[in-house]
Amino acid sequence: MAAAALLALLAGPLLLLLLLFGGARRLRRARSRPGGSRALPRGVRALVVTAHPDDESLFFAPALLGLRRAGAAPAVLCCSAGDYYNQGEIRKKELEQSCCVLGIPASDVTVIDHRDLPDNPTVEWDTHLLATIVLEHIEAKNINLVVTFDAGGVSGHTNHISLYSAVRYLHSEGKLPEGCPRSLSGFQRYLRGLWLSCCFRASSWNTCLAP
Repeated sequence: MAAAALLALLAGPLLLLLLLFGGARRLRRARSRPGGSRALPRGVRALVVTAHPDDESLFFAPALLGLRRAGAAPAVLCCSAGDYYNQGEIRKKELEQSCCVLGIPASDVTVIDHRDLPDNPTVEWDTHLLATIVLEHIEAKNINLVVTFDAGGVSGHTNHISLYSAVRYLHSEGKLPEGCPRSLSGFQRYLRGLWLSCCFRASSWNTCLAP
């Protein structure tokens, strides 16, 4: 009886260890295959669009690091200074420092400090204004991959949701630039290893949701 009870007690932890060991082996095999860690198509120029300083680390750090490893050289467009508590200047500096840690130079970090785009969870940002700003940045930087929040803003923040609405508007209105491969299969495989909210890819600009 005592032996049976002991076996029953150990069964759960042993099963968990076996599952973890098997998962680790599968991950190592996947990384060892040719292209296993670089499934992103060549020539990708990525733009991560955030709402506030700290979004890049809270929500997109794995994506930014993964995109860098894949050679995409991502840039960050932050659409407010994060001045809700009157600390916008401090937070802008923190954003640059955070991006530096993530391997993104200050020259690839842009902060939009527009009076009509306040850091405020009760304010819905204007879709057309945001879309114009994002499109200008896409064209100036020759971007062909945009990463931003999903329809729920991940955390439900109104400003986050506004970004999704703006990029979705650009997509639905056919305002995004042409000229990139239509196939997303490589990037979809790559997404499985990252925490990405949502991305749009030219020229078909399909929507890819992370698993």
